[in-house]
Amino acid sequence: MRSLMPRPGTSVGVGLVMFALAGYATGQPASSGSHPSQPGAQPGAQPAAQPPLDWAKEESGLLKNYVQLTKREQFVKAGEQYFNADASWIIFQAVPVPEAGQEPATAYLMYVAKVDRDHSGRVTGLSKITKLSADGSANTCGWFDPVEPTRVIYGSTIDPPAPTNKPGYQGPTGRYMWSFPREMEIVSQVPLPLWREVMAKRGEKIDEALCGNTFLPRPIFTLDGYDAECSFSRDAKWMIYTHVEEIPGENGAPARPDADLWVYKTATGEHRRIVKAPGYDGGPFISPDGAKICYRSDRKGNNELQLFIADLEFDADAVPTGIKREHQLTDANVNWAPYWDPSGTFLIFASSQFGHQNYEVVAIEADMNKPMSALRSRRITSATGADVLPVFSNDGKLMMWTSQRAPKIEGEERPSSQIWCAEWIGGNDARELFGGAN
Repeated sequence: MRSLMPRPGTSVGVGLVMFALAGYATGQPASSGSHPSQPGAQPGAQPAAQPPLDWAKEESGLLKNYVQLTKREQFVKAGEQYFNADASWIIFQAVPVPEAGQEPATAYLMYVAKVDRDHSGRVTGLSKITKLSADGSANTCGWFDPVEPTRVIYGSTIDPPAPTNKPGYQGPTGRYMWSFPREMEIVSQVPLPLWREVMAKRGEKIDEALCGNTFLPRPIFTLDGYDAECSFSRDAKWMIYTHVEEIPGENGAPARPDADLWVYKTATGEHRRIVKAPGYDGGPFISPDGAKICYRSDRKGNNELQLFIADLEFDADAVPTGIKREHQLTDANVNWAPYWDPSGTFLIFASSQFGHQNYEVVAIEADMNKPMSALRSRRITSATGADVLPVFSNDGKLMMWTSQRAPKIEGEERPSSQIWCAEWIGGNDARELFGGAN
């Protein structure tokens, strides 16, 4: 998945993180996670102040009925959020507001929350907000098990990670970066309030005292090196994730991290590398039909993440063994946190094409048969401050993302990153969103 970001000029480790883990120049605590989550301002002269964008006007026809789901009163920052199958719960990472006189946590913690709705079904906010991970741990990239609705998975160090000043990835000028803690593993956990709700719907009553460590995070597997950015296939037969290995440097140069995409076959515990390329390849998501994946890559080595999609090839158990064909969608700017729309015909993602001071959500066709130059794209968000880490609900009726569009509080340089949700009215597929048959 994606990942959230560290403070500019610092590395991501104990003191750090979307989607997704890049950092804004916000003066907020750094984070720890896996994919870049919130890119940061670039160095140099600051641009002249511009009047705030009228996002309600600019985004009309695409989004309506906005709700700010997390607030600065509770979280210093929050983001990289995902729905469960019926959009009744979300999982997200956040830094809680500390007790008076205390410093905020230096890494993201993992949370779940129930999505509240009014009598008409419209989203109104969150309740039952529950912290899953231990204080001091670094966490990123949560996801719901599609088959067992009581269970979530996410990347976690479980205990505090070792300090590091070595970034795993950094943006074009080094002002935003994220690390790859070796202690990061993919864990499974049963959130207590979610479990209670599911058990009640099933008509089952279980003594919580007999559940032992059920409600604590436990590694699904343990490998040497960073493992995160994970999501399940819809049949839960396989999981895709990012694994980082240290590649020895040449001619005495220090070792460098190399991230590739792997598949974990849940029935057998087998691990298969399906995307291997120089540099960072991560943030994978599976298409709605299970036949493709999308991901981001820094394989050019210029610190500008670009988007790719690929057709998968499968074994007799319908688990990927590799990719048949790869197609690059972007070739300029920093583009990250791609996510499929429910039709599988386009992606939404965050891009710096409108300036590193103001990342925005963009949509692009996910057509393997069109050359990159012919792919249509469209700007989705138009607000002052970054809009990143977009996702859809499975039914395509909601878009949820991380935004800095709320008013800032006194003493802070800019608004904090918080989670927003709106009804998606931009179209059910690429044809409706971009217009025409092509």
